[in-house]
Amino acid sequence: MSLTAAIRAYLEARADSGELSEHSLRGYQQDLESFREYAKRHDALALTQVDSELCRSWLWEQATGGLAPRTLRRRVSSLRGWSRWAHREGLLGADVAASIHQPTAPKRLPRVLSEHQLGEIFQVLEHRASTGDPVGLRDRAIVELLYSSALRVGELCGVEMDAVDFSERTLRVVGKGNRERVVPMGGPAHRALTDYLERGRGALLAQKTSKRVFLNSRGGPLGPRTVYQLIAALLEPYPGNGPSGPHTLRHSAATHLLDHGADLRSVQEYLGHQSLATTELYTHVSIERLRSAFDQAHPRA
Repeated sequence: MSLTAAIRAYLEARADSGELSEHSLRGYQQDLESFREYAKRHDALALTQVDSELCRSWLWEQATGGLAPRTLRRRVSSLRGWSRWAHREGLLGADVAASIHQPTAPKRLPRVLSEHQLGEIFQVLEHRASTGDPVGLRDRAIVELLYSSALRVGELCGVEMDAVDFSERTLRVVGKGNRERVVPMGGPAHRALTDYLERGRGALLAQKTSKRVFLNSRGGPLGPRTVYQLIAALLEPYPGNGPSGPHTLRHSAATHLLDHGADLRSVQEYLGHQSLATTELYTHVSIERLRSAFDQAHPRA
């Protein structure tokens, strides 16, 4: 059997299995067609000519051709799936792509605001809140808590009144995997939340009742979309790579803690990460910031 026929038979088998969507099947077809075309250019369309070296050289061409990392990983997966199937069906004497490893996904460093930028944002929020507008009071409390307590947007929106301990200055939140943790809130966040609860929440609530701390303009529970819109608008004057949503404040809080000497284990607990490896991403951010400052300021950089 030729390579062309073996690829066709594999795709038909995957289609018949019903395990893949049409979109996934098209992706497999494109990936394996790319491999077939490479083999054709190297006069290797007979299955006896398909070996590990051909697979590796095709992957090298793909990797150096400017292919997106996500597409490259999919192509490796497609080739390995075909090779495993062809060996099992007796079409190949060996699983020629078994030793081909997935390229490591590049780590994408999160977007982090500088302390100066955050200071400017809080000035804007203070001005809005100074008018006594309930939404302005709410928005200031939201941003203060997102940064002070490094909350996820879902955790913030889900906070209920009985989860706030004003004497201890803590919040009880429910995070990923329905895991509950207690997080501290700083002085400015404590004051902003108190001000919102005393002067803003009642006006938003009107005659309704709710257990939720944060409410929308109609007195219902605040949704993540509103918070995303708020943060995106506040971050618009500050260009930078990465998303401009509420997670930027969480990233910034974690990075600033490490910048000022907090230990990694404490930051892990603060963020509610199960794995320390997840928290270690922020050490890379801090190192990047240190390198940038060194390059800009050191006379012998």
